[in-house]
Amino acid sequence: MKQYKAVIFDLDGVITDTARYHYLAWKRLAESQGVPFDEAFNEHLKGIDRMGSLDLILAQSPRAFSDDEKLALATEKNEHYKELIATMSPDDLLPGAVAALDACRAQGLRIGLASVSKNAFTVLERLGITDKFDYVVDAATIARGKPDPEIFLKAARELGVAAADCFGVEDAVAGVASIKAAGMYAVGVGDAGILTQADVVIPDLRGFDPAKY
Repeated sequence: MKQYKAVIFDLDGVITDTARYHYLAWKRLAESQGVPFDEAFNEHLKGIDRMGSLDLILAQSPRAFSDDEKLALATEKNEHYKELIATMSPDDLLPGAVAALDACRAQGLRIGLASVSKNAFTVLERLGITDKFDYVVDAATIARGKPDPEIFLKAARELGVAAADCFGVEDAVAGVASIKAAGMYAVGVGDAGILTQADVVIPDLRGFDPAKY
């Protein structure tokens, strides 16, 4: 069994569930533009960055939007989202999340975070777990969102570990594709029928054992 040197986690849907806040913020914005928005459509936005998500929503509108209009709408959505996440606390950590991070530390693994959320630092602070990560990618420095491997490759580089010596943990199809494109072992969190590119799929982080990978 390969001995990995680092593990790189996604945030939303793995360590905490901010998906419901994103959903509420996107729903309000979409409906303000006359675009129907439900949970099924929201699934298509998983793992996609803010502007990419906005493009998918506005593609359903009969009108075209200028770059300035898109930027204003993305800012509006983000401001609403920030209002929602301001209420977060350690109670919003998903089951097993802290134990999983502690298990990685006990195993001697470097720990990174690769989230496309530009609010990741705020969320980590609200959850009280900032100090559990050796490196957190600043999404504002990433040119290409998932499924491009850029964010995972940057995390590995900043952790000082070769990509082949890392494994990633993701709940989204685009995120798993990003891990695999980076040349890493992929642990999917969720439904094995959906995360078909993952090397292994677990239902959640309860009982997570980094020594198994």
